[in-house]
Amino acid sequence: MIAAGDFRKGVTFEMDGDVYQIVDFQHVKPGKGAAFVRAKIRSVMSGASKDVTFNPNDRYPSARIDAKEMQYLYNDGTLYYFMDQETYEQIPLEKDAVEDAILYVKENDYATIRFYQGKAFNVSPPNFVELTVTKTEPGIRGDTSSGGSKPATVETGAVVQVPLFVNEGDVIRIDTRSNEYLSRV
Repeated sequence: MIAAGDFRKGVTFEMDGDVYQIVDFQHVKPGKGAAFVRAKIRSVMSGASKDVTFNPNDRYPSARIDAKEMQYLYNDGTLYYFMDQETYEQIPLEKDAVEDAILYVKENDYATIRFYQGKAFNVSPPNFVELTVTKTEPGIRGDTSSGGSKPATVETGAVVQVPLFVNEGDVIRIDTRSNEYLSRV
């Protein structure tokens, strides 16, 4: 059990039949009245966020979230298959669980999968990936003084803003947390 007064960022707990993670919190002590905790929480299963006010003495069961690095194997059109490297067990995941991460993960790459009570609910790509640019407009000579950028599509289908000197066939390094170009490889 965890008291609302002990909430910190990243803490997971169960409330109203769902599992929530603290995104942001604030302990408030008004001049009049009792103290309270204002928190922004996100459902780990659905991803929906909401703002909630808690009494600091309220207690909730803590939730254990497990994370495991698994290898992405293939997509059969509707399901995405990942393999546990220790047991070689394959788990199929729906598109909504992998939607954001699959833009940065190629076949045979690794991703972190989060589980709650044995059920996979979220896939996270590595923080940095190296992907090949498959489509981009050529940079125009003399257009570099502004330090501009252009959209580039990489081999997984993600679109990233890149500097004008990046061409098709270049391998670039991308920060998956912000979808930003970092460098050419």
